[in-house]
Amino acid sequence: MKVTVAKTAGFCFGVNRAVNLVKQLLQKENQVCTLGPIIHNPQTLSQLRKMGVIEVEKPEEAPEGSTLVIRSHGVSKAVKEQIMHLPVHCVDATCPFVSKIQEIAGEESQKGRILFLFGDASHPEVQGIVGHCSGRCNVFLNAQELTDFINRREILCDSAISVVAQTTFQLSEWEKCLKILKRVYTNARIFDTICNATAARQKEAAQLAQKSDAMLVLGGKQSSNTAKLFEVCRQFAPTYFAQSTEELPLSALRGVHDLGITAGASTPASIIKEVLVTMSEINEDVQNQNTDSAEDSFEEMLEESLKSLNTDEKVHGVVVGITPTEVYVDVGRKQAGFIPASELSADPNAKPEDLVKMGDEMDLLIMRTNDQEGTIMLSKKRLDAAKGWETVAAAEESGEILTGTVTNVIKGGVIAVTNGVRVFIPASQATPSRNDPLEDLLKKEVRFRIIEVNRGRRRAVGSIRSVWKDERKAQAEKFWETAEEGKEYTGTVKSLTSYGAFVDLGGVDGMIHISELSWTRIKHPSEVVNVGDTVKVYIKGLDREKGKISLGYKRPEDNPWEILKKDYPVGTVVEATIVGMTSFGAFARIIPGIDGLIHISQIADHRIEKPQDVLQMGEKVNAEITDIDFDRHRVSLSMRKLLEENQEKEQSEE
Repeated sequence: MKVTVAKTAGFCFGVNRAVNLVKQLLQKENQVCTLGPIIHNPQTLSQLRKMGVIEVEKPEEAPEGSTLVIRSHGVSKAVKEQIMHLPVHCVDATCPFVSKIQEIAGEESQKGRILFLFGDASHPEVQGIVGHCSGRCNVFLNAQELTDFINRREILCDSAISVVAQTTFQLSEWEKCLKILKRVYTNARIFDTICNATAARQKEAAQLAQKSDAMLVLGGKQSSNTAKLFEVCRQFAPTYFAQSTEELPLSALRGVHDLGITAGASTPASIIKEVLVTMSEINEDVQNQNTDSAEDSFEEMLEESLKSLNTDEKVHGVVVGITPTEVYVDVGRKQAGFIPASELSADPNAKPEDLVKMGDEMDLLIMRTNDQEGTIMLSKKRLDAAKGWETVAAAEESGEILTGTVTNVIKGGVIAVTNGVRVFIPASQATPSRNDPLEDLLKKEVRFRIIEVNRGRRRAVGSIRSVWKDERKAQAEKFWETAEEGKEYTGTVKSLTSYGAFVDLGGVDGMIHISELSWTRIKHPSEVVNVGDTVKVYIKGLDREKGKISLGYKRPEDNPWEILKKDYPVGTVVEATIVGMTSFGAFARIIPGIDGLIHISQIADHRIEKPQDVLQMGEKVNAEITDIDFDRHRVSLSMRKLLEENQEKEQSEE
């Protein structure tokens, strides 16, 4: 007899996660309860009971002060809310795939859409999903039930329908249902929620059954996914069901030449191993699907099927689950692979959900294998660093400029991550100026060179400043090649002094003298510009030998005397503001930058001793422009002329 064990047989990561969680809680908590059986496998449940786990059917049955674990199948929203008000500590071990379906069900029903759920209505997972719907939800066991429902015309074809499936729903049946749905409900929103591991297990089981004389399905009788496997296999070959070695149909299997074995997601590796040992006793020619040589011993084949991966071994995995603290990965073995968030990236601030998505494939490094718990702790960060180290080390010799992200500001400098490698950049090499704050670099992408490498300690030192200097030098050379008086540039205000503003033009700095900032008199450049402002300037003067650049900022068209010439000819009546007074008259602001004189004789239509007899500082008055001297920048105004004109007008009207 040739025996072939499916690669995907046994614990899925969701089940393994739940079982391990309960075992960990047993080491910390005094009393641990599970809401119903944590998984559908009698052997595992018996083992957990012996360890002290109590199964309760209702939340209120959990003793006060105990830890209540929600099983991997999940529960309804109402049950979760009920648990929150009980005197127990709740730990949610719901499979991430199931949690996702619950979330979809809640969101879609809140939008007013009708939910079509394909699965077993009596299964706890399905009941929990239904319990997250706030609207109508229809559950279908198979394509026939869907067809009967459609024929009854209970829901119109143009209704808003959202479709999900139980994680263990039979893949072939799902495909039949989708064909019907797409034909009738053309606007249906379909979510592919069958677990990747379930789909892969069913697909491999079907392929194995087609080339086997018989199939043996191992798992608990209450397990939905095991029952689905049985249905899949018996379509292609005689199929037998067993929960343990005691239930093996040995007499029926003795005449089988090619036997295929698969197992449900709740079946531990120990059960599969016991079955293989039993089969070896009735057959000396047992071999595993992955065995190339028929001469290999049974022990070697068994170890190949259930082998423990070695620390530091490289494996290829597929992301099958994501949580805030861990990423679950299928590495093609019985053990459940997981990557702690700290081992996912060299960036300590990165979140797993931002780095990976479901279905991503990646190379990983094994850090620790736990055969007892059936888990493998993996690291992406360390493998990335190992690959990236050679790139970083080679960059020291080649002078290649690397790009990385600053992840930490530490004493004496910053840490930048490139190619998965942490590079230390001293404060003296991190910024253009020693006074620039290092905190401004945090979480920013920077370019740097490797200036020192310690291969023994696998440490590297980088310099941002050297790259900045080279780039500034290249920019400066380009600037001087094309610079000429009158040419306009856009720059950034770099610093301010009492006599002007320095502007970074890209590679070189130019200065705007305080007199060039405004047409009006100012006391400090900060009245016009601030550090960091983007400004448009033009070159007023160049000293190539000394490398000095004089810049202009104020524009001729903004010259207030030009504005006066264009818009305020002699005879114009203006509203002016009194800004100063002397013994011979008052000064009034016509427009910003131009003050006109109202001689004391032109303030009133009668004799006054001083301007203060009639006017006040800040007062707005109407006056006529009587004279403009553009050469001497003087303007004469008259209030008296307007008063006399008004009097003449009043007299003529009388």
